[in-house]
Amino acid sequence: MKKKLSIEIKSLHKKERPKIERRLAEFVDVFKLGKDNEVFAELVFCLLTPQSKAKSCWQAVKDLTSKKLLLKGSSARVAQILKKKTRFHNNKAKYIVLARELFSKSIKSTIKNFSNVHDLREWLVANVKGMGYKEAGHFMRNIGFGKNIAILDRHILRNLQLLGVIKVMPKTLSKKAYIAIEKKMINFANKIGIPLDHLDLVFWRKQTGEYFK
Repeated sequence: MKKKLSIEIKSLHKKERPKIERRLAEFVDVFKLGKDNEVFAELVFCLLTPQSKAKSCWQAVKDLTSKKLLLKGSSARVAQILKKKTRFHNNKAKYIVLARELFSKSIKSTIKNFSNVHDLREWLVANVKGMGYKEAGHFMRNIGFGKNIAILDRHILRNLQLLGVIKVMPKTLSKKAYIAIEKKMINFANKIGIPLDHLDLVFWRKQTGEYFK
């Protein structure tokens, strides 16, 4: 089973590699070519995703943007938009307002202060309310900084378990457990010759049939 699945993963990567590389290049362009509000929108998206559907979360971001609430709306007005699209809408609305205050000068300038992606991730987890290692990694990948960062959401963990990379699906992930599984995923990616950021998208393609965010 494990060997068969590894072969399937490698075959899918070989077939889909051009699409994966294009998608990763698009992520890079978000930060390289995008404005501050576009980068902030990606941060908000990742704050919304816990226990919520990705497409609904992105639609919420688009709705906030179109109604000019992403950068200026009160937590109450933001929560109204989030209510039908995400879980824990009140808390997430507060996280968005706090993040807006944190990056009031420039989110891009703040990120540029970090030369090491792991230092950036640690800072995001420590300073952005509502952002854990998974959400920080997701945000960093979505703006082109995820080459050596794992996004350990449930679909990734499930695939790692099926492949024998981890023995059981963890119910919760402490920092120590997250880093330990991330190292195992990196070692597995190196072993089968697939870049880490490619492997994440291969798993997404396998699970959902598409490359989203």
